[in-house]
Formats: sequence, C-alpha cells, structure tokens
Amino acid sequence: MAEIVGADDRTALAAVEDLPVLSAADLDADPHGMFRKYRAAYPFVRHETGGYLVLRHADIERLGNDVRIAASETAHPELFGVTEGALFDLFAHGMLTANGAVHRRRRSPFSRSFAARMMADLRPHIRRSSEQLIESWYADGQVEFVGRFAAQLPAQVIGDLLGLPRADIPSFTELVYAVTRFLSASILPDEIPESEVACQQLRAYVEKTIEDRRRAPRDDFLSDFLGKADAAGELSPLEIIFQIVQLIVGGTDTTRVAIVMQLALLLQHREQWEAVCRDPSLIPGAVAEAMRFEPSVASFIRVTAEDIEVGGAVLPARQLVILSTMSAARDEEAYERPDVFDIRRTDQPRLLPAFGAGAHRCIGEALARIELEESLAALAARIPQLRLDEAPGIKGHSGIRRLDTMRISWRP
Repeated sequence: MAEIVGADDRTALAAVEDLPVLSAADLDADPHGMFRKYRAAYPFVRHETGGYLVLRHADIERLGNDVRIAASETAHPELFGVTEGALFDLFAHGMLTANGAVHRRRRSPFSRSFAARMMADLRPHIRRSSEQLIESWYADGQVEFVGRFAAQLPAQVIGDLLGLPRADIPSFTELVYAVTRFLSASILPDEIPESEVACQQLRAYVEKTIEDRRRAPRDDFLSDFLGKADAAGELSPLEIIFQIVQLIVGGTDTTRVAIVMQLALLLQHREQWEAVCRDPSLIPGAVAEAMRFEPSVASFIRVTAEDIEVGGAVLPARQLVILSTMSAARDEEAYERPDVFDIRRTDQPRLLPAFGAGAHRCIGEALARIELEESLAALAARIPQLRLDEAPGIKGHSGIRRLDTMRISWRP
C-alpha cells in the first residue's frame, strides 16, 4: 500500500485506503483545530459525505489551476440525492459549476461587464450606500449589525446593479440565504426541502425580472447582459436565468459574512481597529487579513478527471474533491504565525485563496473587495468609538459559512 508522504518534512502516517474519515459535526465544532491536526500529517483526508478534503496551501493552489481537476457540475446535488428541481438546475445550468466550452460561453457575457476598472467606478456609490445605512441607525447608539448593515449593503449593490426595486431586497436576500445553506457539506437532509422551495422562488423572481427588462430595457447591467447574451445566441433561456440566480447568490451571502467578520475581528483586536481609524491606507490589508483569518467561503468543490498525485499520495479519478481554502489560510508552511490576526501581514499571497483559482476564479472579486473596503472605511470614519457587545458566531467548514447576530454600540 502506498504511503502518504508530505511535500515537505510532514511525513506519512497511513496508507491511502486507511485515510481518516472526518465527520461534518467534528469539523463544524472546531474547524481550525481539526484542520491543524490533520494538515500536519496528511495532504488530504476523507469527508464523511464522500470525496476527499485537501488541506495544504501549496496543494490547493496547484490543484486550483490543474486542468485534470474540473468543476463539480451536478456532483454536489447528486451527493445529497437531488437529481431534479431548481437546486439541481442551479448546478446544471450555471457557469460556476460548468467546464470547458460550456463554462466559457456561460461566463463570456459577464466578463467585460465585470472588468475591474468598471467595478471601480462603483466605489463612490458603494461608499454612499454604506454611509446612508449607518445614518439610518447612528442616533440609536447601538445596532444589530448583521441585519441592519451587513445583509443590506451587498444586497443593495447587487440589486442596484440589476435594477431591482429596493423594496424587493429583504425578500430576495432571505431566499438567497436559504439557497446557500445547500452549498455546504454540513446540510442536513431535512433542510434540503426549504432550500429547494427558496431556489424555486428565486428562479421565478429572476425570470419575471428578465421578462420585464426585455419589455423595457434600461441603461443598466442586466440589460447589458441580456443584450450580450442575445447577440451571442449561445445561452438557452434556462441558462440565462440561472446565470443571474448565481450572480445574486454569489454576490450577497459571501460578502455579508465577510463584512461582519472583518469588523468583528478588528474590534476584537482593538489596537488594529484604532490603527485603521487613524490610517485608511491600512484598510486593504485589513480586508485581506480578515478574509484569510476567517474566510466567508471555506472551500470549493471539484472533481478529479484522472488520478492526481498530491503530497506523495494519489487522489483517485472521478472523485469529489473539497479544496479547503479555510485550511490553506492557516497553513504553517504558507504563513508566519498563521493563527495570529495581523492586518500588517507581509506574507499575503497575490491572489487570495477565498476567491478561487484558475478559470473559475470569482468573476466578482473586484466588486467584493470594493464593498469590503468601502464599508469598512465608512464605519471607521463615522464611528471610530465602536464597541463589540456581542460577537458573531461563525459556523461551517465548507462552502459558504454561516453566522448569527452581532451587536455593536457607541456614543452618538
């Protein structure tokens, strides 16, 4: 039996077929501790839901760009017995889970519209939206931050980008949060029906919005996308719908979690919060470090097209692979003092793992960074005296992570 041999001085402890199987419950209870323990001995382990969990930064970076590893297509819903319906269609017809030529033609209408320079033009709008949200509750002296700011800002940005009525934001964000629950390996069987109903309703909402926009085009992103897609003639009506569904899902919940965590971490490290308030040039580094330390996206799911050697062992062909960006972000071989939160860190990679890699690297990365930076800048400028009264509980070890409430206060 082949032994697992690390790419460095972390050595073999078991044969491939004897890999430990980690439970979702244990991983959710202490993800960083579990990753630290097993990363030292194994380049990858088994996950109880099926497939392999890759743990080391260098391996994840390499596999993210390896043509022998593919997007999961419908492997994730099938793993949970979902073979039809809106959740299945989300994976079957979206660009995030597609490969090759199919992925390219689904992504193409977005590419120019999401250019970094074009997204940068949204900075003033995002800053104003952040400031308006703050002013809506500043006089109260305290606020539940998740619901009154973090959930609203990215939803407003995506909603404005698509020309959606502000009044629709609360309802479609609730649908998004129910859908994203299905994107985690921790989803329970009795939670799937709720996600399916939410996905059906979100699809119907997007379909109606597209029909309305075709009847009355505007000078906005959605009209531009529909024009490009129609001119190319390469996307089916269902594909067009689910590209927008995926855009809404990908552009709201992940940023919501990231906005909460960056503020919570800074307020838990008071000196660093005060430094950001004094010196806004530290904000990009603070955003990057928060995304490393507690990423909103814990992993990406892929499928091996053939046997792939990783750390001296072999990932078998046609297997589900979970690339744990959450584990990679605390890898001792990639970062100095990885369990220390430090906004002045000098060893950040040029490309943050949380945004993915290769052909499937997040198309909305520039927009997400701008939202995180401008929301933090607005809070630091307006309320430097912020206090953290109730820290958020962040949960999950795969897919999009979840959190509960967070309360902050100040003297107006």
